[in-house]
Amino acid sequence: MHPTASQASDARPHIGILLATYNGADCLQEQLDSLDAQSHTDWQLLVSDDGSTDETLNILDNFGASHPVTIFKGRGNGAAANFMSLLARAEDNLPAGSWIAFCDQDDVWLSDKLARSVAAVSDEITEGPALYCSRTWVVDENLKGRTLSAARPRPPSFLNALAQNIAAGNTILLNGAAARLAMEAARETSDVVMHDWWAYQIVTGAGGLVVHDDTPTLLYRQHAGNEVGANNGLRAKLNRLMRMIRGDFKEWNDINVIALAASRHRFTPQAQADLDRFTKLRKAPLLRRLSELKDLGIYRQSKASNVALFVAAFIRRL
Repeated sequence: MHPTASQASDARPHIGILLATYNGADCLQEQLDSLDAQSHTDWQLLVSDDGSTDETLNILDNFGASHPVTIFKGRGNGAAANFMSLLARAEDNLPAGSWIAFCDQDDVWLSDKLARSVAAVSDEITEGPALYCSRTWVVDENLKGRTLSAARPRPPSFLNALAQNIAAGNTILLNGAAARLAMEAARETSDVVMHDWWAYQIVTGAGGLVVHDDTPTLLYRQHAGNEVGANNGLRAKLNRLMRMIRGDFKEWNDINVIALAASRHRFTPQAQADLDRFTKLRKAPLLRRLSELKDLGIYRQSKASNVALFVAAFIRRL
């Protein structure tokens, strides 16, 4: 039985867990077992499957026999589109006031993942939109070899979100106000680089609170099938730098700017002005482009990645 709207907004909110799946049978059961083991038990699972041909749907059906699970057919266009379709459907399939958590098919949540997330962005802290995210334990295919994901030493903000995503989607929890914001904004655009980066931008653009927790809340499994892997180690960082230089970052920003423009009316006046300046400076002549980028104050989390940001601007890859 679903809770009422008033129950959904109390100290133990009802949480809609959004899970995007595609041929995830090898790891899915372990993730579902970790949902079942959560100390925060007031949740339901919304799944969008992108056309799995393995045992994924059978595993979900079996789990649904004893848990609240709703399965939708995905768009068949990758993880980002799959999650965005879930957001667009969530409002009609969750009680009013529900919170939202994103879930990947191949991770394993620690048992206090939801409870810790809720406590960090409770109504006692903010009544406005709030997004929780955390570090993770990066592990191998067998859940061994724990390594902490990258630290995020600089504060979350819209100016950071324009240049970088620090909100790992598999750790994100949106409070009721942020969930409503994301569900409404998801109906305004479907083409995003990644749902988590877009959510970080939307919440900060609307003046919401972002809490990044240094304590890991899940095991982030690394394997050949990861659509986006953890940014750990020198090789991963060099790979991302090369992608920025060859133009991937510019393409991502092209997509981001269009997606954010569709929801610009939801932003604070300052965020609207920052988005407009960022959009214009990307097309400005070299010296003005570099000057405007510096004056605007867009930043990434490390000195090296900030240098890379200005290199990208210098070679017209911003």
